[in-house]
Amino acid sequence: MADNVTIWYRGARYALGRGRGYYGIWPAAGPEAPPFEWWHETPEGWRGAWSRFAAIEAPGTVVQVGQYPAQSASQPADPGPGPGHVAARGQGVSPDQAVSPDQGTGKGARAVTGAALIAVGVVCGIAGLFPSYLAGASLTSQAANLVPHLIYLGAWAASGVLILLGGRRLRPGALLGLGTSIVTFGLFFTDLGTAIAGGAHLIGAGLVLGLIGWLACTAGATVALQLRAGQLRAGQPQAGRAPGGLRGRVRGSALTLVLATIAALGTAIAFAPSWDSYTLRTASGVTQSVTAGNAFANPAPMIAGDVAVMVALVAVAVVAALWRPVGHGAALLAGAIIPMAAQAISALVLLGQPAAPAQFGISPAQAAQLGLTISSGLTAAFWIYCAFVVALAVIWVRMLLTPRPAMMNAAAPGWPQPGPTSASWPAAGESVSARP
Repeated sequence: MADNVTIWYRGARYALGRGRGYYGIWPAAGPEAPPFEWWHETPEGWRGAWSRFAAIEAPGTVVQVGQYPAQSASQPADPGPGPGHVAARGQGVSPDQAVSPDQGTGKGARAVTGAALIAVGVVCGIAGLFPSYLAGASLTSQAANLVPHLIYLGAWAASGVLILLGGRRLRPGALLGLGTSIVTFGLFFTDLGTAIAGGAHLIGAGLVLGLIGWLACTAGATVALQLRAGQLRAGQPQAGRAPGGLRGRVRGSALTLVLATIAALGTAIAFAPSWDSYTLRTASGVTQSVTAGNAFANPAPMIAGDVAVMVALVAVAVVAALWRPVGHGAALLAGAIIPMAAQAISALVLLGQPAAPAQFGISPAQAAQLGLTISSGLTAAFWIYCAFVVALAVIWVRMLLTPRPAMMNAAAPGWPQPGPTSASWPAAGESVSARP
């Protein structure tokens, strides 16, 4: 048993007790590790802990194994909502809804608002595909630019659907959308930087609609993710945080943190060099190789956008590795991986398109006179980039496969039905201290 932990109630699957300065729920086998849910040691915290324990434990299996110390001034006189209240709350709703700590707090309204904002953003993004985007050309006329934008919109649409479904899907959905928004900020800023460097006349309605769409999707994901500070003061669990704060998180996820940081740094570094390689051949046999796409060979506003992408990717990967529950961190990481994978797909689409002589300052007449042919390829930097993106995807899968605490399975087919009345459950607030 962990030091300074006293168990008061134990059921078939879970145990409820107190640690140093907090109430917590542990697996019934014993609290050898930090609790997977905890509350501050306040009367509100106790009521939140008791309600949660009564909601996820099978009725009729709870036994009292310890009593509250009479001298504990901070101990409330009653446990707050008893199991009868919890069972009534669960009637007529799905298990996901029944276990949600945010019921009655307005989170349902925030979810609808967030999903609606994302829907507006996706509609604006789709509308922005057709008019002029930059320099008079629309995204639909450039397959290499169209494909990644469609992928971004698909990620945001999936985020909106998950948010709207609610329950345990809400927060991963919000994190998916937010991760996509954080990384694509730099990509959209790079497009805007192209117009800034070349003149405002290059900005088309498509770019304006795309930026509005990004802003709406970002706002929607943020609204859906938001938790009111009052919920924490009322004793709601803090997203699975165990006592010990960040130090405990790092210790428990050091390998994931290291791997995610290395993969994200590698992806960011490989994002900067030239990816596109062209070989020009004349009829006389003269050849010349040219590379294009170096992020640091662009005007300053475009460089700023590319650097923002690289910094955002690494930051999101680090935060995702530390996020708890791990599955939610995986959703955040997925949001960052999607736009980076879209960049690789865009490069492959561009590879399949013929290169025009005008890209190299050669007129069609000169190209015909020289018998010029142009072949396209990709540099080693691109393939290194792809390898690191795949590594990030493998880390994402690893995070998804990380075993969840038993609490996360409380909504399985054995979900407890309305059980005994509160009178048949052990009372809280007894006056003698005891350890099991």
